[in-house]
Amino acid sequence: MWKHSFYRKPHIAMNKLNVVRILTIANLLVTAACSNDSEQKVTKQRHETSDIQHLDSLMEGDILFQISTSGQGKAIQLATNSPYSHCGILFKENNQWMVYEGVQPVKTTKLSEWINRGDGHHFVSKRHKHAASLLTSDVTQKMKEEAKKLLGKNYDLTFEWNDDRIYCSELVYKIYQRGAGVSIGTLQKLQDFNLNSPVVRAKLNERYGKNIPLNETVISPGAIFEDTNLVEILSE
Repeated sequence: MWKHSFYRKPHIAMNKLNVVRILTIANLLVTAACSNDSEQKVTKQRHETSDIQHLDSLMEGDILFQISTSGQGKAIQLATNSPYSHCGILFKENNQWMVYEGVQPVKTTKLSEWINRGDGHHFVSKRHKHAASLLTSDVTQKMKEEAKKLLGKNYDLTFEWNDDRIYCSELVYKIYQRGAGVSIGTLQKLQDFNLNSPVVRAKLNERYGKNIPLNETVISPGAIFEDTNLVEILSE
């Protein structure tokens, strides 16, 4: 009987030890998960309020640039020799900053959401150097009206120069041209871009096959970004 108890006690002790170890590990995992969740919430909150910190620097008609995380972003960067592959235009609606952007479809996006979507949450805001005199309340209203006419348009995967479908920099260009009578950026032909990269060639083949419209008029985010009439307001 004593011998039987002798062999049972270590087994019981070992079970208790295992339970303690399991509980300890579980506690560590829960603590780590909570810590990570807390860190994510802090990060998310910081990104959601990043625009609020600079509200006094923003103005309707500002043009925003970011590095897109979309599948074609890298191809646009390589073809245009610019780090920026997406842009939008800023207006205030119901006392809230909204970005009009040419995605699928053309739509308005809360500024904080727009910032969060970009690579590394990085963005640059630029403004026409004559904005104070150029963008009067009447002109700004006209720009908004032109912008709203294009809402809901499908994204233009083939970058054609018409209003059937709209891409991001085309949207910005046409809002300024039609609403303010100002051309932003330099219009180019598709053949003017760097089309030699394998990444770019793959996208061209995907979109056009063998019939690449090299003479198509195009405006790129990079061309707008480099416009000397624009001055940098923010870079976050």
